Order: sequence, then C-alpha cells, then structure tokens
Amino acid sequence: MLIGLREGLEGGLVVSILLAAVHKREQRTSTTPVWLGVLAAVTLALSFGAVLTFSESSLPAQAQEILGGTLSLLAVGLVTAMIFWMRRTARHLSGELRTKVGHALEIGPQALAATAFLAVGREGLETALFLWTTVQASGSTLAPLVGAAVGLGAAIGLCRLLFRRAVRINLGTFFSRTGVALVVIAAGVLAYGLGELQNAGVLPGHSWLAFDLSARISADAWWVTLVSGVTNLAPAMTWLQVVAYLTYVGVVTTLLLHHARRPAPVPAEQPATAQPTGDEPATAPSSRPATAAPARPRHRPVRWIAVTAVVLVPLLAAAGFAMFHGSTSTTANQQVTISDSACAAGWTTTPAGPQTFTVANKSGSSGEIYLVRAGDGGILGEIEGLGPGTQRSMAVTLPVGDYAWRCAMAGQPVRLSATAHAAGAADQAAPPVVLAVSENDLQAPTAAYRGYAATQLATLAAQVATLRSDLATGQLDRARADWLPAQLTWERLGAAYGSFGDSADAIDGSPRGLPAGTRDPGFTGLRRLEFGLWHGQPAAALAPVADQLVADVDTLRQKLPTVTDDPTQLPVRAHEILEDALRDHLSGMSDQGAGAAYPETLADLEATQVVLADLAPLIDARRPGLLPAARQQMSVLQQALQATQTGSGWLSPATAPLATRQKVNAATGQLLETLSPVPDLLEVRQ
Repeated sequence: MLIGLREGLEGGLVVSILLAAVHKREQRTSTTPVWLGVLAAVTLALSFGAVLTFSESSLPAQAQEILGGTLSLLAVGLVTAMIFWMRRTARHLSGELRTKVGHALEIGPQALAATAFLAVGREGLETALFLWTTVQASGSTLAPLVGAAVGLGAAIGLCRLLFRRAVRINLGTFFSRTGVALVVIAAGVLAYGLGELQNAGVLPGHSWLAFDLSARISADAWWVTLVSGVTNLAPAMTWLQVVAYLTYVGVVTTLLLHHARRPAPVPAEQPATAQPTGDEPATAPSSRPATAAPARPRHRPVRWIAVTAVVLVPLLAAAGFAMFHGSTSTTANQQVTISDSACAAGWTTTPAGPQTFTVANKSGSSGEIYLVRAGDGGILGEIEGLGPGTQRSMAVTLPVGDYAWRCAMAGQPVRLSATAHAAGAADQAAPPVVLAVSENDLQAPTAAYRGYAATQLATLAAQVATLRSDLATGQLDRARADWLPAQLTWERLGAAYGSFGDSADAIDGSPRGLPAGTRDPGFTGLRRLEFGLWHGQPAAALAPVADQLVADVDTLRQKLPTVTDDPTQLPVRAHEILEDALRDHLSGMSDQGAGAAYPETLADLEATQVVLADLAPLIDARRPGLLPAARQQMSVLQQALQATQTGSGWLSPATAPLATRQKVNAATGQLLETLSPVPDLLEVRQ
C-alpha cells in the first residue's frame, strides 16, 4: 500500500502539473496529448509487469532465482535513487515540468504526449518492477496487489483533491517520512534478492546462516506474518543478508535524514500564489502571459489511430512475448491445490515429460510439499516452507510411471494424494530421485561417529596435558613442537560450523569478532596458544591458557553424547568440514603464526573420509556414482597436500610455490563440488 500510495502520488503529481501547465500556457490547447501519453505509460507499465511475471514462471527454478535476485537488486537501486531524487526535487518539480511543457507546445502535440509519456513512464516502470520484486520477496500475490491497488486509489484521490485545491499537503515532509518507511521495505527486498542469488549459486554463503528461528517460531503466527509482510525478513537468514540489510538501512536512512535537515535552496523567483505545500499544480502561474492560439484543424481519424497504437503496441508486444515463450517451450503446466482437508485433490492423471506444477496452498498452514514416486516414495521434487495463501512452481521431468503428492503441513497429519499415472513417450529419461531419509536411518552412522569422536577426544586430552607440562616447565620449543599434533587431532574431530557449540569456541576459537582481538580474554584454546607461541610470549603467560584448555577438553568429553545426539547434522558435516578448511585454513584466516594450513586441511580431509564411510550405505543407495568419484578426488587432494611437507615441517600458503597452491585449491574445490549434494540427499524430510 505504501508503494502504491507513494509511487501513485508521484505519478499523479506529474500528471496534475502537466495539465495545469497546459491550461495556463495556452487556453485553447487540448489536454488530450497529455492523457494519451499517460495512457501509453500506464499500458507499458502493466505490460512490463506481465512480461516479468510470465517470463519468471516459465523459467527453471535456478533461473527464476537468478532473475528474481537480479531484478530485486535493480529495483532497490532504482527506488533508492528515486527516494533521494523526489526528496530533493519535490519543491521545484512544478517549475521544471512547466518548462518542459513550454518547449513541447512549441513543437506540437506529439512532443507534449512524449513529455507526459516519459515523465509518467519512468514512475510506472519503477512501480511495476518494485511491486513485482516485493511480491516475490513476500511469497504472496493477492495481499500485496490488493494493498498496491488501495494505495494507488488513495493517491489518485489525493491528486484530484490537490488539483482542485480541496486539500493541502506538505509534500516535502510526506516524501521524507514515507522515504524512511520505503527504505525498510527496500532493505527487505535487497536481502531477499541476495538470498535468491545465494540459492542459485551465484553468490557464496548459502549455508552460512546468521540465525534460523524456523524451529522456534511458527510461520503461521499473526505477528510473524505482520513482521515478514512489512520488512520482508525471513525466519532464517544468511550472514550476507543480515549484513546487507543492516548496512543498507543504516547508511541510506542516515543519508536521507541528513539530506532532510539541510535547508532547501530558495529559487530565484517565487510565484505569488505558491502554497507552503511546495507544489500547487492547479494554480501554478505561467512564466508568460496566456495568448490565444489559432484553432487547429481536428483530425479525429489520425487521433484515434494514435490512441489505438499507443495502447495496443505494448499489449501486443507482451502478448507476442508470451506466445513466443509458449511456442518454444515444451513444458506443460498444471495446477495443484493444497487444502486443509486434502492434498492435491482431483489430481488423477498427468502426461510424461517436462512438467511445471504450480502448487497453491489454500490451507491455513505452512508446510513442505513433495512429488514422489508411488512405488518407493522416491522424491522427484520438493517445495519447502510453502506459506498459507501462496503458490510456487516446481519444474520436473516425469518418465512413464505412477506418482503422488505428499503434503506435510504444520499441525496436520501427513497426507498423500491419489496416485496418477504419467503416460507418454516410453523413452523419457528418468530424473534423479531422492529416497527419503528418516532419523532412524541416521542413528547408526551417528553412533559410529560418536565413538570415533570419543577416541579422538581421549587422544586430544593427553596431547593438551603434554602441552601444559611443556609450558609449566618453560620449554617453549617443545611446546611449539607439541602444539601441532594437538591441533591436528582437533581437526580430525570434524567440528564444522560450531557443531560442538560453546566448547568449540573455547577449544579452538578465533579472535575475529572479539572486541579486543587477540588481547581479548575470550580468545582461548589452541589458537590462543598458537598466537602466543609464535609471537614471543613467555611460558608463564601461556600456562594459564593451557590449564583452561585442559578443563575445556574434559568438559567436551563429558558433553559429547549430548552435542552429537542430532543425527541430521552428520550429512551436513560430510561437506562442511572441508568447506571450513577452505574458508578458514586455505584462506589464511585461522593462522595465528604457525603456518599450518596444509596439515590442518589434511586432517580435515581425514575427518571427511571417516564421516563419508559412516554414511556410505545411505549415499550409495541414492547416488551410486558419487562416492567413487569423491574417493578419487580425495586421493588427488591428499597427494597435493602431502607435497607441501618438507624435511623440517610444512610449507604455508604464503611460502608455497604458485603451482602447489593452485593444485591444492583446485583439488579442494573439485571435491567440495562433488560432495555438495550429500546434505540434500540425506536431508531428513517430514
């Protein structure tokens, strides 16, 4: 509604000023060209919105995410520029447009129509783009469009009252205050756009969540709907989204308020009838006396041809675009409806081949929707977090066979639709199918990993005790030699992404983000010892750190059964142990002086091999060729890492030759790409 009100008021003010300027300049000049330009601009904006909607719905899922993310960033940029432009020029918009009208009238009615078209068309295209991206970000279609229609209607009514001098509005104050509110909406669209690009793989960090409240709050709660509807925030957001959101709101709001406090420049000439509103479209005086213009012959057929052309050309272009996409696409589109009482009721048949299903949630709950193979429940497609009153598309390729829909809605029992037979070409290639995984399937691998971790922790406890003894006796050289084995044992535990909670920070925490950095009391554990040992700190200063490390390792040994009781985390660890190594070790971020990135990465590789061995039966049943390829790539990476070992120790990324670094980085990236499907393959689905 705010978008419709503000953008509609901007466009309406432009139209009002143009009409007032025409009346004041030449009394006999017709306003038809103005309305013709406005009509063409509105038609163009509607056609643009239709093209966006149709083209997005006809694209594959990844392409939809890329398109939605890119256009969201573009919309945020345009709206940000518009906020500052209108705040700066609201007081003098009337004079600027009257000047343009004067030039247009000297040329002819065609120039006047073009002036109206360009002035209103920009607002229309911005409105169409920003509304479209806001609808995408909110995940809902009806409610945002109703709000936009209400806002546009209110804007039209206000403009009419302003034109007739029935009301007065301080437009500068209005645009300043709504600008701040619009900044919050634009920040949410920005975060949504970045999230879409992360989901599509264009930007990194898809799995680096800043928070995930989806397990603690219900997406169906009224206050969650209100907050997400106003701010476009989601219950789960990545670090990139959170940082971008806060940075955008902080920077743009500060600049906007600073701009608002600056005194507006006083124009050289103030019209005598100007109101304190800053713009008075209906009474704007002319810069020259009104003179009677000679009557021009009317050419009604030509005028109607022009009217027809400006209205039909954008509509025909949009229709041609739709027909072109429809004629070049072989994908069928079907509607699937989810209600409170049924899952895909009435779905009984479907053709084989490429399909795009539009899944509409008409129930009052959010949930997850799966398209499954009837024989074994193998999942061909899924939609997670489908909110009530929303719809999303799912693109799949169906070979000949029997299929059903599975609906897992919050607070309701899991429902299965009727089985539908897909008939068609028998040679249709079968897509990858994911067999569902339950928590029971992951219990045995989790227990095996817990036993492995207990053994590694026992080894680590002995190693840190030795390290403490070295420091207690002042043997710094021996402590430096004993530090690396303890660090490598910790890496072999596979504590990826803080999976051991506070214990991980205590044992192997980084100084990044701490107020005092390496001098902060919260910087403890192995990395704190590394910093001290390689930066000349005395043994007496490091001995208390070692004492605390011994206690923290003992605490983790006691807590191990509880911190490893979530079986859903094991498939994630299969990929993210090595991703941690790439992010922290090979980039140099974790190094506190020892330069041990390569042996630490080798230890992470060993931990990854252990986890994959525990999960091998589940992975082989779902993607038979994945582990053989991964084992070959792990061998290549192992050889590249072992090549960095020298007679006296290990090379660091800073001292290794370029060719050596390239081999390690390439082998790591290739292996991570191969392992990236594992968390999705073994995700526990409802």
